[in-house]
Amino acid sequence: MTPLPENPQRQISEDDRDTAVRRLQEAYAEGHLSHEEMDARLHTALVARTHGELAPLLASLPPEKAPTTSTIAAQGGRIKRHGAWRVPRNLKVESAFGKVSLDLSRAVIEDSVVDIELQLGTGRAKIIVPRDAVVDFDGLQTGWKDTHYKPPRRSRPGGPTIRISGTMGFGRLKIRHAGR
Repeated sequence: MTPLPENPQRQISEDDRDTAVRRLQEAYAEGHLSHEEMDARLHTALVARTHGELAPLLASLPPEKAPTTSTIAAQGGRIKRHGAWRVPRNLKVESAFGKVSLDLSRAVIEDSVVDIELQLGTGRAKIIVPRDAVVDFDGLQTGWKDTHYKPPRRSRPGGPTIRISGTMGFGRLKIRHAGR
């Protein structure tokens, strides 16, 4: 259940409206709403002006999943994740010295967007993403070498978005798609 707002007459912001629309779409995708019910609630959410108008649309939905965050850290040596490992929504990787190797090709990815924050001093990093993943590394700052990434010639829709951010000192990040 979604808690009722403290002041139902308070005007909603665009972020409030976007959040309500996202929650309704997720509830539909998870089978909690029929197509007709989702359409009706989306229409009401798009024309709503106050929190009091939004609250009933979300009240019967299951609670939102808490965002999951994990940190993998090492002063030196290797950080390695391969095979069928569960990828959290937010993954922070910290290493002062050493190599980082993340293989997401067979990993369990439950979210449509995965944020990976790299905090690396020296050493190399390699990330293998699923074949149909969309990669965004605009938030990554590199100190010495540029990131090496070759996007696939043909992309298939429906894969997760992998957003890579953070800082890399002296090392190179290589990103490649599985099967390449």
